[in-house]
Amino acid sequence: MAVDAILPVFVALPLIVSAVTALSPWKWLNDALAVIIPAINLLMGVWLYGYTRDNGTISHVIGLYQGGVGISFVADAFSAVMIVTTMIVALMSNWFAIVVGETQSRYYAPLSLVLVTGVSGALLTADLFNFFVMIEVMLLPSYGLIAMTGTRHRLLSARMFVLVNLAASTMLVLGVGYLYAVTGAVNLAALQGVAAGGGPATVAAGIVVIAIAAKAGVFPVYTWLPRTYPSTSAAVMGLFSGLHTKVAVYMLFRIWVVLFDMDPRWNTLLIVVMVISMIIGGYAGLAESTMRRVLAYQMVNGMPFILIMLAFTQDDARYALAAGLLYTLHHMITIAALVLNSGAIEETYGTGTMAKLSGIARRDPWTSAVFVAGAFSIVGFPPFSGLFGKVTVVMAAATAGDWRSWVAITAIIVASFGALLSMMRMWQRVFWGRPMQNYPEALNVRVGFMLPSAVLMVMSLCMFIFGGEMWEITTTAVDDLLNVDAYTSAVLGDDPVGVPTPGDTFGGEN
Repeated sequence: MAVDAILPVFVALPLIVSAVTALSPWKWLNDALAVIIPAINLLMGVWLYGYTRDNGTISHVIGLYQGGVGISFVADAFSAVMIVTTMIVALMSNWFAIVVGETQSRYYAPLSLVLVTGVSGALLTADLFNFFVMIEVMLLPSYGLIAMTGTRHRLLSARMFVLVNLAASTMLVLGVGYLYAVTGAVNLAALQGVAAGGGPATVAAGIVVIAIAAKAGVFPVYTWLPRTYPSTSAAVMGLFSGLHTKVAVYMLFRIWVVLFDMDPRWNTLLIVVMVISMIIGGYAGLAESTMRRVLAYQMVNGMPFILIMLAFTQDDARYALAAGLLYTLHHMITIAALVLNSGAIEETYGTGTMAKLSGIARRDPWTSAVFVAGAFSIVGFPPFSGLFGKVTVVMAAATAGDWRSWVAITAIIVASFGALLSMMRMWQRVFWGRPMQNYPEALNVRVGFMLPSAVLMVMSLCMFIFGGEMWEITTTAVDDLLNVDAYTSAVLGDDPVGVPTPGDTFGGEN
């Protein structure tokens, strides 16, 4: 069997097992499969990274059709790293869901596994239309996960989530259709450089980018995220924090390199939008009253730290993209840890409202220590992954040596100060002060509740300790991302069909 035949397994395995869990009457089996399947995908992702690092990009066309005709899956070190990290978050979130009793609903396991199916497919697909399909595969179980408890508040949140994502998905499929109309292709490899010139191809690609950015929660379409994510359970919010927005980041990086050829004409627009998004995310959380709404704004705050790196690819593309990827990995691990930590507190004390909590540092020192570690990491303090994440982003921004550097670095510092204030406010209200008198002294966060977030923060610590190795991993991944010729050759083969010529793009470049 050819090595590339493993790629469809990333999608088929969780999809098939989701059907098994939907029919299975045994909770113990469903719980086991909810963690085993992400763990298997995680291990396959680790193997895939090692293989692509040593052997280059691999591709598999379903049904063994000719390149450019069939449904293609493609993997390089960049997609492998993203698969590994998303599966870590999925594994920890499902573990947390099991220990807090979230899986009492028999449909949690199948819905979460369908979500894993969509994530794996989105990270491996080689064309934009199938990316849209995989996004929809992610969204359908997400609607169910949000509304699973049936409470009025969650149903209202699900409605907002549905409306925003329906609009974004409609824009995405219209953009993909328009791109096909003007180029005759939707395969990423076949669309190499079509948006780098101008004309209809650039407009079509721009529509696709706007739709994906809306799903990422970037300004100006960001308010839906802090209104919907905190209304779900902590386990579901943990899943969403590391999967939905980061899949969008992955595709934005891929589109920027392959379709736009890192066109510097868009640098000013990128910087303006990302700076505004940074400031809003950094300070809006100061007005929130619950722990997870504060953390939702830290998700909004983190996205522009990643995407602003696209504006510095004309100076040192390898360094800028590697910095963005390193920050992505850090943010996925840290935000998931903070969300699950706050979820453990909510499950124990019955509320996440900061005004109703106080003195947890004295009652629960270990839970408080995990929060402090996460807060240090999200702000960028040692000894956690956030330090290297922010330092590399700042250094990448500094390479330009012009107004872009000054604006970006200033915004990073100001937004990081806002994140610090938000974390300090949460610490002062929830963890500091006199212990709560309206709860029994013996009531503490269970070790099982705390372990998933603690494991994630240990990973963040290891990312700091092995910072050199992490940088090597991210630069290797970015080297594959930038090697567009190898990507194109792997996907289309030696005799591709359906590849547009420069004349087909109506003003774009091929």
